[in-house]
Amino acid sequence: MEVLFAYFLIITCLTFVIAGYDKYLAIKNRYRIPENTLFTIAFFGGSIGLLLAMLLFRHKTSKSSFIVKFGIILILQIVLVYLKLTHKI
Repeated sequence: MEVLFAYFLIITCLTFVIAGYDKYLAIKNRYRIPENTLFTIAFFGGSIGLLLAMLLFRHKTSKSSFIVKFGIILILQIVLVYLKLTHKI
């Protein structure tokens, strides 16, 4: 359980930093981190970090397609956690 907690802590922090860096690149009009990279990291456990970065940095909050795709990932993760906690998977 400690290893799992450490994994989620690291991936959450990593995702937060990457999304913050992407926002920095956006402000500087530089080459950006692809959205698929952000989605992949969020899918593998960094969704909380991406959500915090979106709220704190106001990053990608006006892009509805990004929010919908991220919402699907977040809902999927919530359902999986619920199913795991109720011992259905």
